[in-house]
Amino acid sequence: MTADGRGLIFISHKIREVLAISDRITVLRGGRKIGTVRPSEVTHEQLAEMMVGRQINAESPAPVARTGEVRLAVRDLVVRGDRGNESVREVSLDVRAGEIVGIAGVSGNGQRELGEAIACLRPHSRGSVKVDGVELAGKKASMARRAGLGYVPEERMRDGVIGDFSVAENLMLVDSDKPAFARLGFLRRRAIRARARELVATFDVRTPGIDTPTRNLSGGNIQKLILARELSGRPKALLVAQPTRGIDVVAARYIHDRVREEARRGTAVLIISEDLDEVISVSHRVLVMYEGAIIGEVDPRTTSREAIGLMMAGISRRDGPSASSQDASAPERAPVARPVPGSEQSRHVQPFAHRLPEAASLDLAWEPGND
Repeated sequence: MTADGRGLIFISHKIREVLAISDRITVLRGGRKIGTVRPSEVTHEQLAEMMVGRQINAESPAPVARTGEVRLAVRDLVVRGDRGNESVREVSLDVRAGEIVGIAGVSGNGQRELGEAIACLRPHSRGSVKVDGVELAGKKASMARRAGLGYVPEERMRDGVIGDFSVAENLMLVDSDKPAFARLGFLRRRAIRARARELVATFDVRTPGIDTPTRNLSGGNIQKLILARELSGRPKALLVAQPTRGIDVVAARYIHDRVREEARRGTAVLIISEDLDEVISVSHRVLVMYEGAIIGEVDPRTTSREAIGLMMAGISRRDGPSASSQDASAPERAPVARPVPGSEQSRHVQPFAHRLPEAASLDLAWEPGND
């Protein structure tokens, strides 16, 4: 378009994209212009510092994890999309205690359906999902949580919170029936408010107060709220879908650090993300998903970003001495790296139109002095 003489304004918080396509970059922070630079004059780290007002070091691939027993086990999982096609085909994977496993893939290759099936929000056609040995196939989402699965959904405003509910109400959505917060059918409001304040402080949720409607918070703070709620249950396994989509670099770093900390505590963490930089920097292992199947596994510390990107597109490139007898410029479709048992490529995955689940309302409206 610029070659045709058009001028473009590109607005994004993705630093790699901005550096790649821009001729000039203007940084806004707090509604004010901070400065204008050219991509050749600034580094990734310097641009991030301009955006947030302080130094932020670049993230590096996660070090080797000390892992324990398998906490999340998926075997031969087949899941159908809303149109009846097989969106997930024979997927098998393990996530061990203390490990972060990332699933990389281009949007529309079955990642959303896989995450919802693991969280018991979408039925399985066949296969098995176990959390700490407890079978979840055919169970409700509430059973998955009781088994020890925490879940941060892909669409936070649609599936993670109820926008008109307060911060406190959303923090207590899944725990309001526990003895600590309810007795004889009545909510223990003082305990609920105290717990909500504790979680807001612990997870740095920036909000005017716990009675603020959740829809008034920024995307990053809503994501931190959801993470606070899920981690407060001390999960054995944590599934996080699109952890930092649409949030600023500071909130993204906070969420990454929290996920790493949770893994160090012994939680098995599965991350599903379309952001390749995110998958590489956070994961101990990366599984690549293409057309509904896991086509390979790589070590993000030793595999290039380009190589993983080619896998995400269903293309494998052979490098090194082994390529001497073959035209290196001619890519081939093939499973690559270490194939995961039970994986296979499938037909084109149809788009998925998610159904909004019904949500029960909580009556947590307090009057002053009613604590």
